Amino acid sequence: MSEADAGAPPYKLRKGWTTGACAAAAARAAFEALVCGRFPDPVRITLPGGAQPAFALAVEDLGDGFARAGVIKDAGDDPDVTHGALVVASVRRGPPGSGVAFRAGEGVGTVTRAGLPLPPGEPAINPIPRQMIAAEIAEAARLHAVEGDAIVEISIPGGERIAEHTLNARLGIVGGLSILGTTGVVVPFSCAAWIDTIHRGVDVARAAGLRHIAGATGSTSEAAVKALHGLPDIALIEMGDFVGGMLKYLRRHEIERVTIAGGFAKMTKLGQGLLDLHSRRGEVDFDWLAERLAEAGAGPQLVARARTANTAMEVADLALAEGVDIGAQVAEAAWRTGAKALRGASIALEIVVLDRGGRLLARTPFRPAR
Repeated sequence: MSEADAGAPPYKLRKGWTTGACAAAAARAAFEALVCGRFPDPVRITLPGGAQPAFALAVEDLGDGFARAGVIKDAGDDPDVTHGALVVASVRRGPPGSGVAFRAGEGVGTVTRAGLPLPPGEPAINPIPRQMIAAEIAEAARLHAVEGDAIVEISIPGGERIAEHTLNARLGIVGGLSILGTTGVVVPFSCAAWIDTIHRGVDVARAAGLRHIAGATGSTSEAAVKALHGLPDIALIEMGDFVGGMLKYLRRHEIERVTIAGGFAKMTKLGQGLLDLHSRRGEVDFDWLAERLAEAGAGPQLVARARTANTAMEVADLALAEGVDIGAQVAEAAWRTGAKALRGASIALEIVVLDRGGRLLARTPFRPAR
């Protein structure tokens, strides 16, 4: 899974290729070697958008009844955990009329929970990569005038270890990585992959029949909200800064109760009306915080100090020292922003505001977002 990062450089970034594109290229090369005895190197494929990149082969192995080809994944300038991984396709001929069948090899996970795009028991090779692989095999079969029936096993050596740095285990994908990608192209520092993971987490929780899920901005807030409500891991959605991506999806895929949990600064931004809480997309408005202090009954000296504070947490500490409940003001404002994003949904929303150590500063009651 690729993540947006505050350190994204300002210069033009190089795009890369998804594991799905690499798997399609490896499968195409292996199938061609299987039917004609030689590997195309580089091997060219067609992506869903029509681009036709060429991939150099890092592995070529032709044996009795099988061919194996491998491609090193290049994620471009994206900090993708699978950058540099070897994606291998082993191909055998399938029974006549069977089409293309998929298998999970070393380092590729298996789906174990409902709610994902694939049913439990299936290799974690997502639908679009499957379509890409099948299309490449069909094209190679047409060019060589053979049937396109094949058994394709995708593996990523070391993938099980790499998967420990993803959310696969929480989603119910065990044994390794997922073969992903809808376009075949990795856009550096794109939020799309993270938001897609948020959506899949919601899908899995709903399919499991959960009535309450929680989205947290980070590991500290996740641990705090887990303890607060006694939630299982499957109910915890690592939304990061993308609270809008989570709430807008929930508007169309409802669940009974939703908690949004985060630190004081992040919840301040949500209270200001921001649905993307990343520092690059919006800053804490200290004038806004000062106004909330005044509403909470703070004196003019504290309100003035808030306008020139260095951090949001400094404002919270100042308010706490003087017995002013700024946390409740922020929580209520954040609830209003969240409820607006959920508009029309029959969801009870709660906001939880925490300090740096994960201690509770304020929370709203669960209230219908309508």
